[in-house]
Amino acid sequence: MTAKPKIIVLDDDPTGSQTVHSCLLLMRWDVDTLRVGLQDDSPIFFVLTNTRSLPPESAASVIKEVCHNLKEALFIEETRDFLIVSRSDSTLRGHYPIETDVIAQELGPFDAHFLVPAFFEGGRITRDSIHYLMINGVPTPVHETEFARDSVFAYNHSYLPKYVEEKTQGRITAETVERFLLADIRAGSLERLIQLSGNQCVVVDCENQTDLNCFAHDILTAASQGKRFLFRSAASILTALAALPPQPIAPENMAQYVRGGKPGVVIVGSHVKKTTQQLEVLLQKEGTQGIAVDVARLLDDAINQSSTLLGEITENVHRAFNAGKTPVVYTSRQELTFADVKTRLLFGVKVSSLLMDIVQALPSEIGYLISKGGITSNDVLSTGLALTSARLLGQVLPGCSMVIAPSDHPQYPNLPVVLFPGNVGDADALATIYQRLSQNSVGFRV
Repeated sequence: MTAKPKIIVLDDDPTGSQTVHSCLLLMRWDVDTLRVGLQDDSPIFFVLTNTRSLPPESAASVIKEVCHNLKEALFIEETRDFLIVSRSDSTLRGHYPIETDVIAQELGPFDAHFLVPAFFEGGRITRDSIHYLMINGVPTPVHETEFARDSVFAYNHSYLPKYVEEKTQGRITAETVERFLLADIRAGSLERLIQLSGNQCVVVDCENQTDLNCFAHDILTAASQGKRFLFRSAASILTALAALPPQPIAPENMAQYVRGGKPGVVIVGSHVKKTTQQLEVLLQKEGTQGIAVDVARLLDDAINQSSTLLGEITENVHRAFNAGKTPVVYTSRQELTFADVKTRLLFGVKVSSLLMDIVQALPSEIGYLISKGGITSNDVLSTGLALTSARLLGQVLPGCSMVIAPSDHPQYPNLPVVLFPGNVGDADALATIYQRLSQNSVGFRV
């Protein structure tokens, strides 16, 4: 096999790096920044597009811009061997097929695009082309979960060929979708991969990382023979494609990155049920101080409402931190209703804007920052901390990445930041990370 291709991940929120380590996350996609990713020693890098938070037209526009600049960067760097991954949610939420269509138009032609939504650390597997979420050890078809009722990305099918037909509005029918079943993956897929052409839609079974490791080996072999493939996937296929060694510092030892043994701050934006359960457990832990953000107050268009709320929250955060506590800033848990999807997305932008103003006003000496929720985490990196790029250290808990701000950051140099997806981990996961990062804090007791 020839040299491994560079794996370029267009990530619709910043949590797709949740199974890898030691690579770059890029918050900008100008040509020069993309060239930094291409030049980096890691076999993989991520471009954080945050498109899941955008309306369809805006998402398409962003992906088109990324691809246009990427084409130029690839030309300048003379990078010919690369794989493109449109990384999205392991519970099938996101702008499919919009994103893969734009990528195919800009960077194609491709022989096939693969749907690989499995994410083993989060309990997502695919069997007989049906995508499941493990709930208390029971495989539950994802269309039966809360994620299928998402107010923006709702869907009716867990059987992936039917999901494709639904999302493409019949442009790709279920019958024309190629299915790679577990038996196919485990027996070897190279011959079938070589025969694919015309951007064939393919759905892929997998129950464990070994399945994807086998599949990735065949993918890379086919790519080395000239086949061009595109992926719409969750995070686990990235582990297989990148084939990285174990991360340098074990998850349980990540506290060594905490600055000065100081307390941290937790920002919670995600609204899914799992996040609320995790938040409730965290707030029971010694050393935490809950600070609720009543987002309903933002429904009032008065400008002073937002600034008044910001002043109140910031004062409470500083008071808690100065008392040696870890402030836990969380959006109020009630589900607000809106006239339409666009209004809901615009309100989400308003809430995020407030949260990022809070991040920018945090005490500069905080020891660490935990960001809960995919879109919230993206905004923390790109807006709250105004980063162009960040180095991924690894996972502090399965599926939960830790990055570090640059040493020359004007406000938070070398700040470790945990990117914690909304729908990952058990009820104790948020508390576990808090305890793991607080173990060196003065006066902290677990």
